[in-house]
Amino acid sequence: MRIDKMFAQQDVTLSLEVFPPKADSAFASVSNAVKTLSSYKPDFISVTYGAGGGTSKNTIKIASMLQNDLSTTALAHLTCVSSTKSEVSDHLKKLKESKINNILALRGDIPENHRFPNAVHYKYAYQLVEEAAAMGCFCIGAACYPEGHVESDNKDKDLEYLKAKVDSGCDFLVTQMFFDNNVLYSFMYNALRKGIDIPISAGVMPVTNKNQINRILEMSGTSLTPKFKAILDKFGDQPESLKQAGIVYATEQIVDLIANGVRGIHLYTMNKPDIAHNILLNLSSILGLDIT
Repeated sequence: MRIDKMFAQQDVTLSLEVFPPKADSAFASVSNAVKTLSSYKPDFISVTYGAGGGTSKNTIKIASMLQNDLSTTALAHLTCVSSTKSEVSDHLKKLKESKINNILALRGDIPENHRFPNAVHYKYAYQLVEEAAAMGCFCIGAACYPEGHVESDNKDKDLEYLKAKVDSGCDFLVTQMFFDNNVLYSFMYNALRKGIDIPISAGVMPVTNKNQINRILEMSGTSLTPKFKAILDKFGDQPESLKQAGIVYATEQIVDLIANGVRGIHLYTMNKPDIAHNILLNLSSILGLDIT
């Protein structure tokens, strides 16, 4: 099913995110995690592409398994900056052949020593959106950044780039993780002022270990709330306590988002079904889930 139709028909959509294995030897364990996550009956599961497209083969393999074997709508990520235009075109054709009609169009991280302009590579995500839209068979999502992209000069400029993606044929948006819901509400208000009125799914990351949060902050520029800093100060060296606190924090964050009218919840699972299970169990009545 097309994801834009889900947004049109439902009050709240629930989606989960998984990442493919870097090595084929790890495929079985990831496959088992995906099967468990699929059993929670989310509206869709997104499958990441990996830095430099390194897991692209397994992205299609897992997305195809979700859609064709597990009857779960798949959202396949696709990045463009590290692949030639010809490689991007070939990948889109493979997705179409696999009957995967929902994609998340991303620029991706710029490889070291990569130089623009470059006639054989796309520079911006909106160019990938344009190519996918021209094929006429995809529902296209894109990423957005409530706190601004880490490379962007300012938030207003960042919204202009986002508007370009929407105008190029983007059907819905998924946010980068954030820990302060007020940041999202402000972003959504400013996006609407720019004429960005397509559905937005809020990306929530349950942080359950201290090293994980340090990596997240370094890569994304995401800021922490005083409340979350206090949690880290208190429980950072107590793994099980921090795991429990992270689950509670993510649960409370999602309750607030839904109560304030956010239409989509996108949970970054980090391939950990147990953490997703505990969060969804806390939200079972709110989201109408049968979690046991």
